[in-house]
Amino acid sequence: MKRFLAGVALFGLVLLSACQPGETSVVGKQVETQSGAYTEISVDELQSMLRDKGTILVNVHIPFDGDIPETDLSIPFDQIDQYLAQLPADENSKIVLYCRSDRMSTIASETLVGLGYTNVYNLDGGMVDWENAGLELER
Repeated sequence: MKRFLAGVALFGLVLLSACQPGETSVVGKQVETQSGAYTEISVDELQSMLRDKGTILVNVHIPFDGDIPETDLSIPFDQIDQYLAQLPADENSKIVLYCRSDRMSTIASETLVGLGYTNVYNLDGGMVDWENAGLELER
């Protein structure tokens, strides 16, 4: 009986530890640039990452065409190097960039990687894929 109770207790601890908040596991697709790499992520992966309060979500689309909920910053894609003071000083911080289709955010991702940022993510398909998944934008 004692073994049975110990087994149940151990099983319960394993279940509880699996439910604890922690690092979000995102696979994505590594994209190599001349200066390093960034990761392209899907809408589902972004939703998972947004549960991690350490993720900075940046809209780089110009002109403004709406925001994904929980967006932290709006920075023009072609001027991101001029707005570094708004981004975390820690170049290892998780930064997710997006735009309407992902063309502008790809350029901004490459720029940030070139500036030494090591934990950059780009939303593949951008706001178009977000909306196609049935998710709302803030206008």
